[in-house]
Order: sequence, then C-alpha cells, then structure tokens
Amino acid sequence: MSSTELPSVPPTSVLPEAAAVRVAEGERLRSVGLPGVTLSIRSRPPVREGLPPALFVHGLGGSSQNWSQLMEQLEGAVDGEAVDLPGFGDSPPPDDGDYSVTGHARAVIRYLDASGRGPVHLFGNSLGGAVATRVAAVRPDLVRTLTLVSPALPELRVQRTAVPTVLLGLPGVAGLLTRTTGKWTAEQRVRGVLALCYGDPGRVTPEAFEHAVEELERRLRLPYFWDAMARSARGIVNAYTLGGQHGLWRQAERVLAPTLLIYGRRDQLVGYRMAQKAARSFRCSRLLSLPDAGHVAMMEYPEAVAGAFRELLAVAVESGDQPAARSVGGGPAAPGAGS
Repeated sequence: MSSTELPSVPPTSVLPEAAAVRVAEGERLRSVGLPGVTLSIRSRPPVREGLPPALFVHGLGGSSQNWSQLMEQLEGAVDGEAVDLPGFGDSPPPDDGDYSVTGHARAVIRYLDASGRGPVHLFGNSLGGAVATRVAAVRPDLVRTLTLVSPALPELRVQRTAVPTVLLGLPGVAGLLTRTTGKWTAEQRVRGVLALCYGDPGRVTPEAFEHAVEELERRLRLPYFWDAMARSARGIVNAYTLGGQHGLWRQAERVLAPTLLIYGRRDQLVGYRMAQKAARSFRCSRLLSLPDAGHVAMMEYPEAVAGAFRELLAVAVESGDQPAARSVGGGPAAPGAGS
C-alpha cells in the first residue's frame, strides 16, 4: 500500500465489537438496517403524543451525543431523534465507502423514507449542516423547518484554525496523523478538540469531559475511525468545489423550508462572516448570533438555541407558512435575507 492510500477497512460483518456507547438518562439507542447502510438512532421518548418529529445530524468527528442537551431542552416541543452518520458514533461504515456530503445525505433520506417520519424539523451542525442543506434542497417533502448551527458551507477564505481539518481530507494525511499523534492520550486529544470547538472550553463540566474521553477512547479502537474522518473531511472539501446546481450555496437558495441560522462569533472552524451570506442565500431565514459561542452552540448554549427554535416553530405554526426573514437575539437583520 502506498503512503497516499488510506488503510483498508474490514467489512462490517467482521468488525470487532467496541465498548458500549453511552446513553444518557431518558435516552434510547437503536440500530436501523437500511439498504447499504446501518444507522444508530438516539431518541428521547416524547412527553406526549402528537408532537412533530425532528431529526438531528451531527458534524465531522461528532455523534448523536452532540445533540443530547438540545434534545432534552426540546422534548416538550418535538419528538426528537438524532442519527449517527455512517462511520461515526455507533454506526458502522457504509457498505460502499461513500463518505461524501451526498453519501451522508442519501443515508439521512433513506432513514426518513423508511421511517415515514417526514416531514421533520431537520437540524444540522457543521458537516451535518451541509448534509441537512442538501436534504432540504433535493427532498423538500421531507423537511418542515431547517435549523443550521455553524453549517459547513463553502468559504473562499478558510480560517487559519480550520486548515488542519481541511488538510485531513488530503491523501496520506490521516496516516501521518496516526503516526505523529500516536502517543497523545485521549485526554490531550479531547482538550484540543474542546479548545477548537468551544467559545469557552471552561463551560464543559468535569463529568462531560470524562464522558468525552471515554467516547474517544472507544472510537480510537475502531479500525475505521481515521478512515471515516479523512473521507468525510475530503467529502466536505469536494463539496466546496462543486459548482452549478450541485453547489451547496445554489442548493441553499432552493431550500423552501423556514430556516434558522445559528452562528457563534468565536467559531474557529466556520467563519462568522458567513452568517450574512447564509441569511441572504436561504430565502426564508432567521439569524441567531451568539457572541460567546464557538462551533457547537447547541452544546454550549442549548437553552438559547432551543428558545430560537421554539420561536421559529411558533411563527411557522401561527402563520401556516414560511416566516419572514429576520434576526433573533444576537444582531441586526441581514439585508436582503428574505430574497
């Protein structure tokens, strides 16, 4: 095998058993077999019958656990489920090895079609934001509202702090990282991730830090961990280069669902300057700017994110149509956001 190739991954049927994934109190975890992919679904039983369904999609390197706090905040508003994308969390790799944005979107669509839960209130963070945008554009029948937290949409000038993530998608880099960081402890790796993703890592409780270390230790033992990371990072880079009707910004313009955009001013991975472009691109958008948040606002400020979504939901229900574009709770309305 050349130095530029990714390590081979055993078929799903012969993968070793990993330690159990943590399930918080009040949550359930189940596995759903679909054509070409098996997905792990995290859910909270609805507090009452008849709540509208919601689906949460995590970002690169994340899992359905990233949404646990927000799901708890919204358990009286939606019937929430969070998916582990193929190769992440407790979901094994896809049979075809496709980790592109389109591949991840296809997995989400297959689940929504098979479950019959659509249209859903669809949430996405980072990579999951790009995936959710594509789902909403190509299958508007499956999406009732769209909530994007620091979505990974193309930027001409990538932030310097995001360069290592971009480089991860280049051939050979994943193997180089495994060799050069082989002696790093899980605690060191988690501290680095928190420093990159949180506006204030000090907000992470000791218990949450311990859980994050346990989860990373579990995932580092999986033979496909770096493969899934590298190929998904490459998928983001490839999606950034697509033009025409398949370009993510062009697809954002096609989204019909009322859209809530959430950006943190301390985000080191998705430039805050992209908030205004996003507000102009999504035809029916609301923008929440959080001055102290980083890349994972739903984990740092779940109450604020939940409040903004409840407002979106209330307006959508009251009007029975798409709410007018405006800014909520964090900054001036974006000029032309409703165009």
